Amino acid sequence: MADDRTGTHTHAPEANLTGWVRSPFSAAGTTYDCFEKGTGPGVVLIPEIPGMTPEVLGFAEHLVDSGFTVVVPSPFGEPGRRATTGYTAGVVMRLCVSAEFRAFATNAHRPISDYLRALARDLAARTPGRGVGVIGMCFTGGFALAAAVDDSVLASVVSQPAVPFPVTKKMQADPAVSALELDRIIQRTTSGELCVLGLRFSEDAVVPRSRFRGLQERLGDAFEVIELDSSPGNPGGFSTRAHSVLTSEVRETPGHPALLARERVVAFLRERLDA
Repeated sequence: MADDRTGTHTHAPEANLTGWVRSPFSAAGTTYDCFEKGTGPGVVLIPEIPGMTPEVLGFAEHLVDSGFTVVVPSPFGEPGRRATTGYTAGVVMRLCVSAEFRAFATNAHRPISDYLRALARDLAARTPGRGVGVIGMCFTGGFALAAAVDDSVLASVVSQPAVPFPVTKKMQADPAVSALELDRIIQRTTSGELCVLGLRFSEDAVVPRSRFRGLQERLGDAFEVIELDSSPGNPGGFSTRAHSVLTSEVRETPGHPALLARERVVAFLRERLDA
């Protein structure tokens, strides 16, 4: 939405389910509906809490328009439903006790990772390019890193990864993968097979800086970090509580910091996936 007087966009881009093909995908003993659209190299976009909101779909449509085949799994929430406080709280309560996601565990293998790896392999087998990208956001941010254990994943985008929830210092520094998974990811980044892009807001307490610092120490130059300034009085006008880098904080106004971050994500995927 734009202000007619200034041309400034005042809301994040949104979209609906029109044109998306819905079909179930089963792997690792689990079945979820997945939504697919587009042509070109494959990208798995994992929704943030509470699910496939209009803002998440707005980002998905942008990826489609940018030349990717996009698959959005729906492991929680109601596809297309707008976020409200009550709806979001209900989803969070369910996820907090789910053994599949292990929201508070450190050094943990999460069963959802096996499903996402299988989904990535399936998409890679039927799309052009050298492999696929996986994007996770908020609750699912770290799942994009866990998916990168699989050889089919060449680009992992870890946006505001909030799991494990940062209750203790150990949780704050945890990368949301097990030590064995991280070892494999390090092997792949060292060999040049995999690169990782991380995004967060500077003042986001839900995504502690120590989480990215630990990944930088282990992955080195293979881990690119974009940290948007959300300190008081920041030039982008972000609240100190700003969180969703690629969805609700984006404004389609030239030079907007979150828009530039979204553009870098698209460029990163093209660099890694184009044949």
